[in-house]
Amino acid sequence: MRSPLQAQVVEWLVQPGALVREGDLVLVLEAMKMEHEVRAPAPARVRELLFAPGDLVAEGDLLWTADAVVATGAMPAAATALAPAGDPAPAPRPAVRADLQRVLDRHALTQDAARPEAVARRHALGQRTARENVADLCDDGSFSEYGALAVAAQRSRRSEEDLQRNTPADGLVAGIGSVNGALVGPERARTAVLAYDATVLAGTQGFRNHQKTDRLLGVALRHRLPVVLFAEGGGGRPGDTDMAIVAGLHVPTFAAFARLNGRVPTLGIAAGRCFAGNAALLGCCDLIVATRHANIGMGGPAMVEGGGLGRFPPEAIGPAAEQHRSGVVDLLVDDEAAAVAAAKACLAIFQGATSGWAAPDPLLLRDVVPENRLRAYDTRAAIRGIADAGSVLELRTGFGVGIHTGFARIEGRPLGWMASNPSHLGGAIDADAADKAARFMQLCNAHGLPLLSLVDTPGFMVGPAVERVAQVRHVSRMFIAAAHLDVPVFAVVLRKGYGLGAMAMAAGGFHAPAFTVAWPTGEFGGMGLEGAVKLGYRKELEAQPEGAAREALYQRLLAQQYENGQALRMGETLEIDAVIDPAQTRAWLVRGIASAPVSPRTQVRAVDAW
Repeated sequence: MRSPLQAQVVEWLVQPGALVREGDLVLVLEAMKMEHEVRAPAPARVRELLFAPGDLVAEGDLLWTADAVVATGAMPAAATALAPAGDPAPAPRPAVRADLQRVLDRHALTQDAARPEAVARRHALGQRTARENVADLCDDGSFSEYGALAVAAQRSRRSEEDLQRNTPADGLVAGIGSVNGALVGPERARTAVLAYDATVLAGTQGFRNHQKTDRLLGVALRHRLPVVLFAEGGGGRPGDTDMAIVAGLHVPTFAAFARLNGRVPTLGIAAGRCFAGNAALLGCCDLIVATRHANIGMGGPAMVEGGGLGRFPPEAIGPAAEQHRSGVVDLLVDDEAAAVAAAKACLAIFQGATSGWAAPDPLLLRDVVPENRLRAYDTRAAIRGIADAGSVLELRTGFGVGIHTGFARIEGRPLGWMASNPSHLGGAIDADAADKAARFMQLCNAHGLPLLSLVDTPGFMVGPAVERVAQVRHVSRMFIAAAHLDVPVFAVVLRKGYGLGAMAMAAGGFHAPAFTVAWPTGEFGGMGLEGAVKLGYRKELEAQPEGAAREALYQRLLAQQYENGQALRMGETLEIDAVIDPAQTRAWLVRGIASAPVSPRTQVRAVDAW
């Protein structure tokens, strides 16, 4: 047996006369402050050891002399062979080494089981812990936690044991897990997850958890991972005293989160009190899910009172129902379990196509639009009759109700959809509806979702009241958002397609979409028929005496306008691409999506926070 390197002999583990098997550890050498094991090259009986502990050996030096032996089943076990004669048998190897046990014990302090009282208080409120929510979101065994051993930066004022037991992970569970892996496969399922722990220092944002957030956001950006944020708690934490910092306004966390905008999908969940810094991160998300008992605001009670604005309980500041009506919350649900389910459903849309879909009965679409052209109806029945069964998900239902928006699938392929709402202002588009539609177009464009628009509108809402809320600016957002679309748009006019509002619903004009088709109930005009008659035929109407004669002329002219603006006429003049049987709408979309694939994302496409 020869030395594999130049080194110093540390220890022989055999003595002359010992039997060794091939692979038994026989000698330890040291070189460059590292110990190297030397093992027996073959079964042998040791005759002589040529170097003593402390001796220097050169590479290739002969280390021992030994006699070869034939290995048999009677050869002693390695441990016995290495033990000098007369010594007791070695103690059994411990199940876990001491260094590993220290790590396991330290990690145990970060788990919910180590804090039963805090967990019990959380459950008493009807809420889950941060770790329970993360476990529900991620597929079993898929979550790799980053920075679990962090504690609050308060070593100058608290003991190490106190910090480890009461500030686990510095109040932020962060890592990467798989979400919807069984649905979309392992590669598309990987997701960055951040969950603020309201049981640790009220979910405030400490120095260490800012570092953890920045680290994970950087990984998400680099590897294009979607991000799910559980936002609960407050903002900065004045009690972190280990660093000489005055205000902490240099932290990059908020800019880093905003930098994800348009690059990766971001989903936020609010299930408790979400104020200040937590709310700022939540507000940067593409979509926000909130439970009914959540509160969301840019300042909590202490900040409000400190600003001289009065004293309010947390429940009075930004209750979820109000934030749903104001448009802050996209999906309002009952509890955290429902919030996680909603987040998974939204994330699945961004994760791409799936298999195993079922088509609805297309013939039902023929009866969606009433024969009475003045009768209101629910356009969402149309999307439910077009999309894969059970795939329709509606967003922002409490805000901008003049236009419905949401996600769906067509033969497993995800898309966004928006639809006029004839039950609100007759389908006219007001400022809130325009804001909602414009941002939704940006969201679909940023994440490569084709867009289906179901049109039934008399145009933009008009009048002194709407102009007082900047209607001109708000509705024009739809044209600007549409002008920047790279994803294909498909427009289906269900009934009314009038004026600038109809053009805005069709991505700026009827020839902007990949196709614009109408159902037989479609009716068109440069403006609403009633307004067109009253404006265009004012002299003729005024020439008739007020009363029955004028009304008869008005109705006759209105009928003429309606006849001239029917869908068939629009098809004849090539202003739209086709007039179709409603039952064929899904087939048109299937072929349209195949004919107009989404181009690869090469540029960042920003999504407004509002």
